[in-house]
Amino acid sequence: MTNDEAARLLTAALHEVAPEADISTIDPDELLQDELDLDSMDLLNVVVAVHERTGLDIPERDASKLATFRTFVAYLVARAPA
Repeated sequence: MTNDEAARLLTAALHEVAPEADISTIDPDELLQDELDLDSMDLLNVVVAVHERTGLDIPERDASKLATFRTFVAYLVARAPA
């Protein structure tokens, strides 16, 4: 998975959970929860949406790696099958 593919995937998952959010205006290095006013359940739903699209298991212990748009994309690229 490329960075662009991972970014599109994450954007789609975020739109599913927060359809009113304007993803194009977020700072990729700021916390997703702050940038999009997401609570912990919203973020969990984003992880579930990503899992449903990719089949990729994302353990709870990796939550800190999903904090920003940039780190979430990097995580997906690193974990996606070759």
